[in-house]
Amino acid sequence: MTDAVQERYARFARDEAPGRSALYAEWAAGVAADDEVRRILLRIPETRRQPPLVFAVTRLFGAELTGYPQWRDFVLRNADEIVAECARRSLQTNEPLRLAALLPVLSEIEGPIALLEIGASAGLCLYPDRYSYRFVDEAGALRVALDPADGPSTVVLESRVTGPIPPLRMPRVVWRAGIDLAPLDAADPRDRRWLRGLVWQGEEGREARIDAALDIAASDPALLVSGDAVDRIDALASDAPVDATLVITTPGVLVHIPRARRNALVDRIGALDARWITIDPPGALDVWVPPVDAADRPGFVVAIDGRVRAVADPLGGWWEWRAGLPADAS
Repeated sequence: MTDAVQERYARFARDEAPGRSALYAEWAAGVAADDEVRRILLRIPETRRQPPLVFAVTRLFGAELTGYPQWRDFVLRNADEIVAECARRSLQTNEPLRLAALLPVLSEIEGPIALLEIGASAGLCLYPDRYSYRFVDEAGALRVALDPADGPSTVVLESRVTGPIPPLRMPRVVWRAGIDLAPLDAADPRDRRWLRGLVWQGEEGREARIDAALDIAASDPALLVSGDAVDRIDALASDAPVDATLVITTPGVLVHIPRARRNALVDRIGALDARWITIDPPGALDVWVPPVDAADRPGFVVAIDGRVRAVADPLGGWWEWRAGLPADAS
């Protein structure tokens, strides 16, 4: 008889990990076939037992990146601590590469910009003006390069683009803030270790990119507040400078919020004097203009104020412009 853990981990091993992490695929397949380990994971609340979260917690506690038998032994030895830690943690994938897919939409907004992110984690997506961008074609040849005003950044966001590239510019951000249920401190060694642990083993370049982005965030901390975004967004938005355009971003976070609360948050954003930029699964919302057929749309939707502009890899590794705006096809 199957259970929820078996189904979830089998699906992860079959559909999600291949091509990204061979080791995570091995661990997940092992869990799916292991009654004893599954009984341990069933003690974790359902919303806290996703494979990437459980794997990151075990790495935080010192699990080595070795085969399933060794990882299994570690889980059995540390079961109580792993269950307790998973229950208080959540997925906080803080991938600055998502900004490569959001930059074309940010480029539509006149500055200066006051940037407010929902689900900010350590705030690494609050620094679009501090990173370098390299947009390449299918063969890896450079199409467009942008750097901060003071020169190339230690964080270089490379993204593959098919089709036309709309006009791009570096945003001028004058205020940065974020809301998260449990904000992370870019300068805190344990929080940095947690974010590194959320990188799937085998994903080349991500850990170094996140480390470099953490250094930038630690040198110029954004205002990060703890709490539920529906409850906190009005007060935080009121702190934004009045002479800047308030831009609220929800990159990849809405799918992790229960639908009723998710819709309430989108309504709250719509009531503010702000622009809203997001990258989310097609089925996460019903506000897209034009409407999106999730079965006919690869990747995530990139949208501004609900208007669809592009489709993109969930983490920003590629994007394709879909809006009928002037574009540079070079």
